Amino acid sequence: MKHIITLTIMLSLLSGTVLPGMAKDTTEETKAYTVGVEDLLEISVLEPDQLSQVVNVAPDGRISFPYVGSIEVKDLTIPQIQEKIQHALADGYMKHPVVLVSLRESRSRKFFVYGEVIKPGAYSIAENTTVLRAISMAGGFTKFGSSSRVKVLRPKGNEPGYQTIKIDIKKVMNSDSGEDILIKAGDMVVISEGVF
Repeated sequence: MKHIITLTIMLSLLSGTVLPGMAKDTTEETKAYTVGVEDLLEISVLEPDQLSQVVNVAPDGRISFPYVGSIEVKDLTIPQIQEKIQHALADGYMKHPVVLVSLRESRSRKFFVYGEVIKPGAYSIAENTTVLRAISMAGGFTKFGSSSRVKVLRPKGNEPGYQTIKIDIKKVMNSDSGEDILIKAGDMVVISEGVF
């Protein structure tokens, strides 16, 4: 049974399908995200000519894109970068360009997975990284890992310490409770050993 559940999770993550209980709306979080050094961005010009490229934010906080050259993007949000590229393209290169920018991978911000997973360690935040996806990125549960004993330790921001969020992955997979939360920078996902 565990193998069927693990296979279902892996296939849905690879295909981009949203399982019941997985976070569905990340628009606000993505809009608020500020880009950092080493982040990967996908930039697509949809009109008038199609052009798509994945770019890495350089150590100086800049990216390079055809027709635009080098532009500063560090500490800007995705919509701000999109608007900046659109204005640069419209300034002499294209009439009414339609630009789409998305965060491919957040390498500037990490989260951690500890405990009873196959590959514990630090991971980069990708768009729509939920707790379930984080566990999958860490190779899934070990034979001792408990899917009902998962917690996220989230930094309290300016205060010392962590907020503890308990998550029952079994419930996430079996319901539409929306309990599978999005991972934030600095989060620690801890998988405890099952009680036998």
